[in-house]
Amino acid sequence: MQRAQIGIIGGSGLYDMAGVTEREEVKVATPFGEPSAPYVLGTLRGKRVAFLARHGGGHRVSPSELNFRANIFGMKALGVEFILSASAVGSLKEEYKPADIVIPDQFFDRTKGRPSSFFGRGLVGHVGFAHPFCKILSGIAYESGHKAGATIHRGGTYVCMEGPQFSTLAESKLYRSWGWISSG
Repeated sequence: MQRAQIGIIGGSGLYDMAGVTEREEVKVATPFGEPSAPYVLGTLRGKRVAFLARHGGGHRVSPSELNFRANIFGMKALGVEFILSASAVGSLKEEYKPADIVIPDQFFDRTKGRPSSFFGRGLVGHVGFAHPFCKILSGIAYESGHKAGATIHRGGTYVCMEGPQFSTLAESKLYRSWGWISSG
């Protein structure tokens, strides 16, 4: 099986990656069940990448049904060391407009209907999560977006909703009062 060092997970509207050459579709078996879709392995600007459509082909997997453990395990099985993930979310700041890019540095998890860990069933692990985003990769993403001419913002807290519903108006007002940047 081919390998890739960089993983890219596409969210709503990003079901394929233009520019990927030497493409090969790969299915990966995991102890957590099936990933959202087959992985597309290939080369993007000289780098080996693995792309996964988070919601599957045709947006058939609901946010609350995403098998994130299978998705991430599959990336690891393909040799991935760095993951970039794109998501379409709502802004909690008026100055953040549609099509702006935000690189958060924190998140708040409001999900409750899906597993919250890879551990359990006799496998115990404690993971430090104070800084959940890689500073180096976030810096590279920010600089790349800036060089490409994108309107890009760095830092802030993203709140992850259970989905597929969005926040109520009351929830959004509360998150905004706490200084959070986006929800989805």
